[in-house]
Amino acid sequence: MPPPQELEGGPVYALRRRPVSEKLIDEGFRRLVVILASLVGLVLVGILLTVLWGSRDAMAEFGLSFLVVSDWDPGLNSYGALTAIYGTMVSSLLAILIAVPLGVGTAIFITENLIPSGYRQVIGLMVELLAAIPSVVLGLWAIFVMEPFLRPILQVLHNQLGWMPFFATEPLGPGMAPAVLILVVMILPIITAIARDSLQQVPNELRQAAYGVGTTRWQAIVQVILPAAVSGITGGVMLALGRAMGETMAVTMIIGNSNNFSLSLLAPANTISAMLANQFGEADGIQISALMYAAFVLMIMTLIVNVLAQWIVRRLSLKYA
Repeated sequence: MPPPQELEGGPVYALRRRPVSEKLIDEGFRRLVVILASLVGLVLVGILLTVLWGSRDAMAEFGLSFLVVSDWDPGLNSYGALTAIYGTMVSSLLAILIAVPLGVGTAIFITENLIPSGYRQVIGLMVELLAAIPSVVLGLWAIFVMEPFLRPILQVLHNQLGWMPFFATEPLGPGMAPAVLILVVMILPIITAIARDSLQQVPNELRQAAYGVGTTRWQAIVQVILPAAVSGITGGVMLALGRAMGETMAVTMIIGNSNNFSLSLLAPANTISAMLANQFGEADGIQISALMYAAFVLMIMTLIVNVLAQWIVRRLSLKYA
């Protein structure tokens, strides 16, 4: 350390000047990070522009009516994506409504010392392994195991609630309901893992303080721990929603791939991703542009979900900070 120098107010130690080489390294690292971050944005913009350019013919031909028309007839060159848009939104939202209580509940179960540590580790490992199963394997399981098992249950729903539009169709095989349940299986590990990490980040002192003022375990979880972790949990839920909207293979195999619009959850349906997977390989002419238009709509929907997620997380962070 250099000797003290006499300045007004008494002796102080002179600050060590950073070598020029360190400054150059820091500046180079900063520029590298900026370049890499910019590349991610450029790739995203490039994909968006490519899809937009490919859809220009369909946009000129069908305009915004493409979003509200359910006809999809390559023979007549008549295209509308309402059925696929409806199927994408309904399947994703219903999957989220089912998966969030299961995922957050599982995260609470394995983080709050409700069972011995060994059992919690096994359950956490099983959830992580569930995320590693390929979607095509889950699709095959849905076709040969899940759907035959669910069909009698769905038949009972149709018999008892068939007067409602959502259960008006008799379940005869693949449809919206099995697709929703397979999406639940696919997004459950995402919600559980992120919720678990968020709950583990809550300081233990906060838990002890809640118990110290006389709260029960469940009061502490609901009133203290969950609000402290809610921003992270919400971010995971929105990430899972985006994942559900873009899932392709498993949904394609079990949803029925029907372009006939129906409100019934028991009828075959379609999603944008499934429609792209089924038709793009054999499409030509205006059909390719129509599929690109549908892909552009899906990208915009996903972008809206991500922007909404950032806004919600920011508001929750400010509320519970």
